[in-house]
Amino acid sequence: MSTDAATLADLLEWAAGHGEAGLALLDRSEHREWRSWARLRSEALRVCGGLQALGVEPGDRVPLVFPTGFEFIAAFFGIVLAGAVPAPLYPPVRLGRLAEYHRRTARMVEVVGGEVVVADRRVRRLLGETMALARPRLGCRTLDELPDAPPQPATRRPDDLALVQYSSGTTVDPKPVALSHRAVVAQTRLLNRHWPDTPERRHRGVSWLPLYHDMGLIGCVFPALERPGPLTLIRPEDFIARPSLWLRAISSERATLSVGPSFAYGLCVDRVKDRELEGVDLSTWEVALCGAEAVAPSVVRAFQERFAPHGLRPSAVTPVYGLSEAALAVTFSDLGRPFSSRRFDRLLLSEGEAGEADEGVELVSVGRPLPGFSLEVRDVAGRVVPERRVGEVFVRGPSLMEGYLGQPEATARALVGGWLATGDLGFLCGGELYLTGRAKEVLILRGRNHAPDEVERAAFAVAGVRAGCAAAASYLPEGSPGEVLVLMVETRRGVGESEHPRIAAECRREALAATGLEAERVVVLPPGTLPRTSSGKIRRSEALRRLLAGQLDAPGAVTGRLVVSALTRSAVGFARLALSRRD
Repeated sequence: MSTDAATLADLLEWAAGHGEAGLALLDRSEHREWRSWARLRSEALRVCGGLQALGVEPGDRVPLVFPTGFEFIAAFFGIVLAGAVPAPLYPPVRLGRLAEYHRRTARMVEVVGGEVVVADRRVRRLLGETMALARPRLGCRTLDELPDAPPQPATRRPDDLALVQYSSGTTVDPKPVALSHRAVVAQTRLLNRHWPDTPERRHRGVSWLPLYHDMGLIGCVFPALERPGPLTLIRPEDFIARPSLWLRAISSERATLSVGPSFAYGLCVDRVKDRELEGVDLSTWEVALCGAEAVAPSVVRAFQERFAPHGLRPSAVTPVYGLSEAALAVTFSDLGRPFSSRRFDRLLLSEGEAGEADEGVELVSVGRPLPGFSLEVRDVAGRVVPERRVGEVFVRGPSLMEGYLGQPEATARALVGGWLATGDLGFLCGGELYLTGRAKEVLILRGRNHAPDEVERAAFAVAGVRAGCAAAASYLPEGSPGEVLVLMVETRRGVGESEHPRIAAECRREALAATGLEAERVVVLPPGTLPRTSSGKIRRSEALRRLLAGQLDAPGAVTGRLVVSALTRSAVGFARLALSRRD
């Protein structure tokens, strides 16, 4: 099927005309609730009328705070139909850190210029301090509190603002990414054209990703609208509590498409029990996209091996690369091909050259640009470098953001002559992209640049370390002749403090063996301590800042030999110049 839809409202109307298409919501007990797109559009129209009666006008920005569910869809598209601009925000997930949540969320509401906040009724009870700080003009309303009024759907143009999607904020506070209807529709079409339906097979999706994040909303919901095809949603908290739910849903729904970051695949390997896989058949799963964070080859291999007996195809796991500022996807690995990796010499990589070596660091290809996208790797002077030279990744394509809403200086730094400066470091090899890290998170040790995720992966081999929960950073202690390495790791639940010295010692040993880098400090932390983005990625720079400020809860931490009294970032090599150009 195809549609000439030019806006999100057009996509919703198109999907509503296909009665067999809709969304299913699967709860932790595997109870399935389904709603057609026609019903969801009807619910969105009620929200549209209520917002208009409240005083919301076309172009107004409306933050929404909902967990995954049908109310999110009704609220989001109700805002769209009213001609306003939805700005999805994440609900509070850690009651012990509400003060930080209030501060960050209030700032997001202020930055986006929210006229009114619409929220889930349970979440609203926790938002009092957020609203007191942000003070939106029309307050905070649940959907039940909106006036009952006839809707007057607004006419929107492709170049109008469709969505404000906050970037994940791994290195800085999240930025409000302004995306036009043209951009999100273009991204939606790119994704669906990459795996077209056939007369014999219609794609079916399953997603546990949060709807306030681009992978869950733009990558899963919007393509299901344009296809239109069935999509089953799982609440993220249910997936974390019971990872087998994801795999069981793929089996029961006969899903062909699903997506997750590397940690999700590792979580399944670690936590799914054999008894939970009884009757599970993964043979229909054609495309298991893996993105949003560095792809760990050992995790992918372990996932393939663990679930191959249940029909998982060797070619299913597909590494990808994208970012909020491009609406989502930029590069894809070849579908139908097992993931590809190469080993590169660590010393040469630290000097900016990608030379292969049998015993080098293993990096995974994230593929080639999607149709319509172009990609360049540039040095600090802005010159395009040849293949196998490390530099900053620049992209150009049909779904780039309009800019950061209300932040012209940050926009000017990110959008350069029609190209997006991603802040990601990497290189091309054989026309495929390999990523080496973020410019702002690069480890600078002995005058060389190193990727933090390689150190972190080494720690995951240590018994008692929580998979995917580590942060490596470098800093310059007062009086030290050079920067040193600190490694912060969370333990698995149930690991006692008496185990912390052993874990620290083994992490130091594993990191040294894997990378040749010696950690001056290894800090062992309780589960859930490291700061994360709204999408669950570790915020390395923020973790280091908190550690040095004495704000990181670390009972029983093993801190190495040096006492840190100040943080002074060294300005060495590529990172120095890259940091001078970007926030």
